[in-house]
Amino acid sequence: MRKGIAGLAALAQDVLRQNPASGAVFAFRGRRGDRLKLLYWDGQGFCLYYKVLERGRFPWPVAGDGAARLTSAQLAMLWEGIDWRRPDWGAPPARVS
Repeated sequence: MRKGIAGLAALAQDVLRQNPASGAVFAFRGRRGDRLKLLYWDGQGFCLYYKVLERGRFPWPVAGDGAARLTSAQLAMLWEGIDWRRPDWGAPPARVS
């Protein structure tokens, strides 16, 4: 997680073969899984968001070609540390008559 904006933009372009200024959000997770960086081009410049979980790890999708595409809902859950692949919503509350 040493790379900054320029290094992450270069990874998006060279490794993922994507235009980092396309408006897509690029997510990078640290080796231990407790750190996440999001890189986004807002039309004027790059924004870099960085989050470290105090407990647990960020879920990470399996990417066959090196890149995974997430919906906006999946990205929001990823940022919150929620594993959208195995939601544990629990049983609905029992009705009291």
